[in-house]
Amino acid sequence: MESSNATANLPDVEHAASSSLPARYLDSIGRSIIGFIQTARGLIAFTLITLGVAMTKFNASARVIHPLIHSQIYRAGVRLLPMISFLACALGLMIIGQMVALLTRVGAQNLAGTVMVTVVVRELGPLAAALMVLARVGVGYVIEMGTARALGEVEALEALGIDPIHYLVIPRMVGLALAIFSLTVYFIIATLISGYLFAFAQDVPLLPGDYFKQLAVALTWEDFALLALKTCWFGIVIAVVSCYQGLAQPLRLEHVSGATTRAVVQSVVACVSLDALFIVIYLVM
Repeated sequence: MESSNATANLPDVEHAASSSLPARYLDSIGRSIIGFIQTARGLIAFTLITLGVAMTKFNASARVIHPLIHSQIYRAGVRLLPMISFLACALGLMIIGQMVALLTRVGAQNLAGTVMVTVVVRELGPLAAALMVLARVGVGYVIEMGTARALGEVEALEALGIDPIHYLVIPRMVGLALAIFSLTVYFIIATLISGYLFAFAQDVPLLPGDYFKQLAVALTWEDFALLALKTCWFGIVIAVVSCYQGLAQPLRLEHVSGATTRAVVQSVVACVSLDALFIVIYLVM
């Protein structure tokens, strides 16, 4: 009798489990939406605070802050030149050179300049430089800020009357903005030159003068202005997100790795979303 009752109750248990699945999915979706809204609100507030401090206190303590900015430019820019050079040459050989060769084969070599500007100058260059800086420097920022917060160093700065945003965030934000802009310009030039060298090695009948003339004709002043604006905002976004994850909430040392993962994911999403916004601006213009 007991076995028969247990067998009879099995469908009820299965029905209850199956009926609870939609509730679990809805609960998970709701938690994700609430977490996204809270994170976005915190990032926006932290960004506004950082920009406000940058505008009001940028020239304050210049003898301390300006050397910190120079050190961040060296860390995020000069030290990454070998890696960015390798990446530029590799992408130039693998993508740009083959693209130029393909356009020549189909008789569309006159479009080489337009394609290069669209692919390299507007999209590939800024994103590649930003992701490289994020991987090599942004991750380090989260670890540094999170460790300083966990060990009480941030509270010690506040006790000494030093604004942590001014001392820790502003030099990194300005340094990353200038470093990504410089690396992007260097990356674009190296990629275009290495790509043409690969196409020239394939006996593509495109003279260097014609190639660079097409590039010059395809470039407009909007490309230069939007390139500078986009790369600077990439640097601001990466610095703000990295510092936010390290400073915005109390952390313990075992939580630093999780904050690093969140910073990387949020920085990538923010940079891609920002790039999509600039694509819309390019299409409208």
